[in-house]
Amino acid sequence: MGSSQKSAKKLSNFDKQGLRPASSAVEENVQAIKRWEHAILRARSKAEQLSDWIARTAGSGPVLALHVLWFGVWVTVNSGMVRRIRPFDPFPFPFLTMTVSLEAIFLALIVLASQNRLSRQGDKRSHLDLQINLLAEREMTAVLQLLQDIAGHLNVKTNVTPEQLRDLMKKTDVQRLTNRMEELAEPAGSSGVNQV
Repeated sequence: MGSSQKSAKKLSNFDKQGLRPASSAVEENVQAIKRWEHAILRARSKAEQLSDWIARTAGSGPVLALHVLWFGVWVTVNSGMVRRIRPFDPFPFPFLTMTVSLEAIFLALIVLASQNRLSRQGDKRSHLDLQINLLAEREMTAVLQLLQDIAGHLNVKTNVTPEQLRDLMKKTDVQRLTNRMEELAEPAGSSGVNQV
C-alpha cells in the first residue's frame, strides 16, 4: 500500500473537521443506509428503472442543449432561411407543435411515475424514522427511570423535580400528539367557516 493510500485511509477515519476518529457506530449506520438504498434501487422494476433514467436524462444540460439546437434548426429551416431546403412545416409549425406536445405529455407522465415512486420511498423513510424515534423515546424513558432509581439509592440531590421526571417518563401517546399537531396546523378561524 502506497503512502498516499495510507494517508487517505487515515483521513477517512476522521470526521469532516478532522478533530476525532469517526465512530464505528456511525460507519455501521452509513453502511446500513447504503445497503438499504442499494436494495431499494435493485428492487425497482425494469419500467421504473427506465422511467427514472428518462426523468434523470431529460433534466440534464445536454438534453436542454439538444432541444435548443433542434428548435433552432427546425424554425430556421421552416422559415425559409435555408434556400436549399424546402420548408416542410411552415409557420406556425403545426407538426413541431404536435411533436413537442406529445413529448411533453409522455415526459410529464414518466416524471410523475418516477416522483410517485420516490414519494413512496420517502414515506417508507418517514415510517422508519417514526419507529426509531418511538424506540428511542422508550429507551430514554427506561434510562430516566434507572437514573432516578440510582440517584435515589445513592441519595444524590438533583435539580430535576420529581414532577418533571414523572412528566418525562410518561409514555408518549402518538395518537393524541398527532391530533394535537393537526389542531395546531389548522388555520385560525377555520372552525367557523361552515357556520352561517
